[in-house]
Amino acid sequence: MPVPAGGAGRAACPPIARRLASLGKFRLPGPEARVSSPRWAGHSPARANWRRVSLSSHPDPSSHPDARASAAAGTLLEARGISKSFGGVHALENADFSCRTGEIHALLGANGAGKSTLVKVLSGVQRADAGTIALAGETVSFSGPADAARHGVATVFQELSLFPHLTVAENILIGHQPTGFLGQISQRRMRAEVRELFESLGVDHIAPGAHVADLSLADRQLVEIFKALSKKPKLLILDEGTSALGRKEVQRLFDLLRKLKAGGTAVIFISHRMSEIREFVDRMTIFRNGRHVATVRAAEASDGEIVEMMLGQKVERSFPAKTRIETDAPSLLELAGFSAGSGLQDISFALRRGEVLGLAGLEGQGQGTLLLALFGAYRGIRGEVTISGRPAKVATPWQAKASGIALIPEDRKTEGLVLPMSVRENITFSVLSSLGRFGFVNPTKERAFVARMMERLAVKAASMELPARSLSGGNQQKLVLAKWLETGADIFLFYDPTRGIDVGTKQAFYELIVGLTREGKGVILYSTETSELIGLCHRVAVMDDGRIVETLQGDDITEQDILAAALGVGRGRADAGSELAEAAQ
Repeated sequence: MPVPAGGAGRAACPPIARRLASLGKFRLPGPEARVSSPRWAGHSPARANWRRVSLSSHPDPSSHPDARASAAAGTLLEARGISKSFGGVHALENADFSCRTGEIHALLGANGAGKSTLVKVLSGVQRADAGTIALAGETVSFSGPADAARHGVATVFQELSLFPHLTVAENILIGHQPTGFLGQISQRRMRAEVRELFESLGVDHIAPGAHVADLSLADRQLVEIFKALSKKPKLLILDEGTSALGRKEVQRLFDLLRKLKAGGTAVIFISHRMSEIREFVDRMTIFRNGRHVATVRAAEASDGEIVEMMLGQKVERSFPAKTRIETDAPSLLELAGFSAGSGLQDISFALRRGEVLGLAGLEGQGQGTLLLALFGAYRGIRGEVTISGRPAKVATPWQAKASGIALIPEDRKTEGLVLPMSVRENITFSVLSSLGRFGFVNPTKERAFVARMMERLAVKAASMELPARSLSGGNQQKLVLAKWLETGADIFLFYDPTRGIDVGTKQAFYELIVGLTREGKGVILYSTETSELIGLCHRVAVMDDGRIVETLQGDDITEQDILAAALGVGRGRADAGSELAEAAQ
């Protein structure tokens, strides 16, 4: 029997929220302000499942000879035989992990390898089904994250846990706010403490009194890190803590963590950016399918060996052959004088069918603003937009969707998905009207559609009824793309789509992007990884201060030429290389 559109999801979020989720964005007064994330798509830090870790399945690790030896050698954290299952899916199976005092230790693995689950177990967020945890040689059993923090363990989770409508200072000091004589929270002391913290960290661009909702994703991630550091931890865990940060912000964070390391703080670092691993860590532990594979010093294994241990097979990182575009290929999208406030000025270009057009430049130069403006997320858009030879309006996300434009946003967790809702509901957001009649969804048709999309994109989930938040980052990103593939969209806007996903899933996304162009679709791609722009794009538009300053194609799409155009350094000059090297520092 047909059920109303939305099904079980109505209890999770209001109908209007679900409709907005199908478009992924709200509109804002102008591009000077960031597009707000849907409030109903966020996370509540108070809703974690906090239980005690079971220690009954293993003997006391502090009495184990290896544990006593580890303590003598300066081991700070030791986890043995950790297992955790979700339904029939084994996220961790008899996994071991250890970290030394004053060590920066990378935890590596493909999406779904069990890294985030281990982090949640170590942080007291989830209960292990079996296993033991020892901290500084003593058995511990955390009743929750607050208890872990009291033991000196602070975690920055992959999912941000900030309150968007509180200030930066209130978020950083939440749970340990300074109080006055009568026990009331002192806003003055709170801002003073955070200002002092920022001064010690060299942070001068975030105001303690600013609301988190008004910050960029990168700054929100920094606030999450500062919140953990404010607890002065003995063990700091960063689960994809740098995924939204630019090069300068990452370098600043690395400098800070090196100081913490020198003071004896241990850091567990999870990242899919191999360059960061090489530059930053002392040792690395590789997980695969919920099990410990190896622990090696960073200098002892090549990138290829690490990837092979992560995936269980050799993977040559390569990009699919670019679709050949005929010289007379018709234009799919044309912009003329496209502008939005002061953040986007006089953008003009044409996107041809089967083409990948890249957006490059230093971060924050209007690349993201251009993608959001094309999706109708801003008011006050000026200029001409032509789609398939016809004038088009993209003043709202609804108009953009109706014109055949799809957006894969920067932050999949708050802008692309409704995490508490199921895989099925997230995939069908944008196509509900085609899965039934008279406002009712045909459940059989819906399930068949979802099964087909999951198979097409190789989404790994034990059930389509699982909440989207239970999936790995790579599989979540596949859900964001899946909901657009059957909408009839011809123009796909990718906003840093491989951020925070492993090398194997990245390869799958490269194939998907090139596959879209083979179907005659057009792709506009913004990526913070220059290698992706070089390997996937037919042309690259370099932006500076909201304008396109140069367009590269063919053999001119090189890392040096992209950086030269972004910095305004003349290509071909004898001293260009030294200028680029200095500018990159």
